[in-house]
Amino acid sequence: MSARSPLGEYRPGSGPLHRLRPGAKLIGLFLFATAVVATPGPIWTGILLAAGLGLAIAAGLRGRDLWRTLRGFIFIAVPLFAFQAWQHGWERGFTVVGDLLALILAASAVTASTAVEDMIDTISWALRPLRPLGVRPDGVALAFSLVIRSIPNTIAVAREAQAAARARGLERSPRARLVPLVVRTVAHAQLTGEALQARGIGDD
Repeated sequence: MSARSPLGEYRPGSGPLHRLRPGAKLIGLFLFATAVVATPGPIWTGILLAAGLGLAIAAGLRGRDLWRTLRGFIFIAVPLFAFQAWQHGWERGFTVVGDLLALILAASAVTASTAVEDMIDTISWALRPLRPLGVRPDGVALAFSLVIRSIPNTIAVAREAQAAARARGLERSPRARLVPLVVRTVAHAQLTGEALQARGIGDD
């Protein structure tokens, strides 16, 4: 059983975002986040939200793919907007929720337009100047890669544990869901470690 990563999936394409180097996209995402923080107010929020949506569409996120990106955020956005609007007015609620959504759309655009391998290579390249300080760029990049690739597996295990608990009438029992999740996740990590050790990775 597989599951989609909450980080989104790479969508091959030939648009301007796909042709841009991963490092440039990461810098652009940082600048976009800085703009979101530095420009409060509903007008700027609307502008940045439109920009984030445009980036997502340019990265190939349309229809179901775009809805899949937004669907999980709705459960947070609705109560968050209601609380902020009740406390500070609708403008504040729109600003808070809109800023978060703009960031999610921009980050999803980066993920959708960048292959995981390219992103990992960029991280490894960026860390090379830190070699004199004892940082191992290849090891850090490998760690990032393993974490990213393990997220869908962990989500799938969690769903299977939840389904098994429901089948036994224990859907309200945290123990029935958490114990299988922890055991299987640790087992997967151990198997991954053994596979890496068998290839001589991490021995030094």
